[in-house]
Amino acid sequence: MKQILVVGAGSVGGFFGAHLAKNNPDVSFLLRPTTRDAVKRNGLTIRSASGSFTVRPRVASEAREFPKPDLIVLGVKAYDLDEVMDQIEPVLSEQTVILTLQNGIDTEDRLIARFNRDCVVGGVAFIYSKIAEPGVIDHYKKGAVAIGELMGYESERLLKIRDRFVAAGIPCQLSKDIRRSKWEKMCWNCVFNPITVLINDCVAKALDHPEMLGVIRQIVGEVTAISATLKVPLPLDMPERVVKATQEIRDIHTSMYDDWKVGRQTEIAYLNGYIVEKGRELGVPTPVNEALTAMIKAMTEKEKVGPGVVKIDGAVVQPVSFDREALRQLPEDHQVADVTTMMPGMQGRAVKLKGLLEVPALHIDVDHVTFHSVDGTYASTLTLQQARDFGLLLYELDGQPLPDGKGGPFRLITPGLGDLCANVKGVGRIEVTKGPGRDTRQTTCPPKP
Repeated sequence: MKQILVVGAGSVGGFFGAHLAKNNPDVSFLLRPTTRDAVKRNGLTIRSASGSFTVRPRVASEAREFPKPDLIVLGVKAYDLDEVMDQIEPVLSEQTVILTLQNGIDTEDRLIARFNRDCVVGGVAFIYSKIAEPGVIDHYKKGAVAIGELMGYESERLLKIRDRFVAAGIPCQLSKDIRRSKWEKMCWNCVFNPITVLINDCVAKALDHPEMLGVIRQIVGEVTAISATLKVPLPLDMPERVVKATQEIRDIHTSMYDDWKVGRQTEIAYLNGYIVEKGRELGVPTPVNEALTAMIKAMTEKEKVGPGVVKIDGAVVQPVSFDREALRQLPEDHQVADVTTMMPGMQGRAVKLKGLLEVPALHIDVDHVTFHSVDGTYASTLTLQQARDFGLLLYELDGQPLPDGKGGPFRLITPGLGDLCANVKGVGRIEVTKGPGRDTRQTTCPPKP
């Protein structure tokens, strides 16, 4: 295994890849442009109490720029796997082996299904490290891997990978049951990754509260129930093992916590979310993992923006956003099922602005509302009373999103306002103001369908 391609230079790929590259010029890195440019400029640096160093490997954002790899080490997040498979497929040979170091359970099966051959060795990483900046990894604790063939035997390629890691100074254990090893780590991940986010603290905060121990048992119990149903039985005392193994790393945060703090996407869908999904498929209840998944998604997913969302902001206590489904959930007395009854020639379902503007708490002295098109080209300002008395936000036609050709997905109409009518297509923002806001209307504006 001469040519090694490491995909990703984050807290996992960066640490292990840098060690592999330390004395090996045949180690290359496939990186996103920002990280690629940083490593080209400054090298890849590992800062650690056990010894800091910098390597300058070959880097690119296109796999074809490298020699065909004998070994590919995947150090990316689970949610990036589909993109990575597209990137590496053109450079795979019949001899290429892929080593997985992702969190989660299904990475290996997804790879095999995509490439339709026995090219995967499973792996589990044990490390606490963080991305300080692109191309710089701060390493705090551990730094070992366990690897194994999915069928459990000691193959020649497995031993060669082990030798590569050991030669690079990386402890590498051979696992005779790598699927079980991955499920054991899954138990830990499903407990402490979401909990550290929810309590906004390190794992010790969870360990030191007796009430949390019962929660930990429930989380792990649901995970082990799924693994057993999938024919990977785990020890009955798995909850106690998880707690005991965590005592020596009680000061750490988790990768999910770190991702959340810097605004990155989390792997919740591939951890607790995976347990919930499998539970539904297999008929195994997973209520605690379902609650954790829902709470983490609510906390960490970025606010929806774009043409499918309208936002009310400005002089409000808290901005609020609506998609079509949220508008549909507003009370029936705020809805107009058929605007033809109020504005002949105009079709669709609308929500009254009187009801919509009751959702956010408005500042006490506001008196105007401005409606902006999502592209910023058009805007209309109404007094707050005009908006409440005449304004409708059209959002649906024949049970489907209002099409762009009809001014969708959200269109302001004001039947009954006469020459002061306001008609804004593609509304993306409703701004509450004190005093009038921007207005691109002509003097008169006869409503048109």
